[in-house]
Amino acid sequence: MLERALLDAALEQLSTVGWKGLTMEGVAAGAQTGKAAVYRRWPSKEDLVADALVSGLPRVERAPDPGGVREDLLALCRQVRQIMYSRPGVALRSVIHECDHMQVERFEGVIFGSVVEPTVKLLREAIKRGIGRGEVRSDAANGYVFDVIPAMMMYRAKMCASEWSDQGLVGTVDRLMLPLLRPYGT
Repeated sequence: MLERALLDAALEQLSTVGWKGLTMEGVAAGAQTGKAAVYRRWPSKEDLVADALVSGLPRVERAPDPGGVREDLLALCRQVRQIMYSRPGVALRSVIHECDHMQVERFEGVIFGSVVEPTVKLLREAIKRGIGRGEVRSDAANGYVFDVIPAMMMYRAKMCASEWSDQGLVGTVDRLMLPLLRPYGT
């Protein structure tokens, strides 16, 4: 129970004051305990934040299936956006935006294991369904294509400070993904 309170306090701090503002003392105060309770469980701020992100990020277990590859991809992008705007998602974004290169390396496992890899898995599922329906050419099911949406979302978040508007998601799917997926000659 105390551990969950500490993880929640860490997510709250990250989502309100960001990576640079998060302190072990602030997390302890948010969980109404002493900082020794924090240090007994996590020797560093990085360890605490990594565990808080892994335990707090929502999961999408199955790729949405509204019936067509375009709709499937848009629904999946909207679910990923919803995750990234959840409190743990905002916390993750603060880590991505505020950490230096060395610190970001510490969180690559969290970023890839909790967000990127599950998203790629679901994209693979949606694209393979599209192949089965004849909407997607069979050679489009490859790692480069599966990486496009997560790469664009991360790039736009980090480099462009994009808020992933619905218009932006539609543009990514319509102008980038669908041309990559279309059967030749269509």
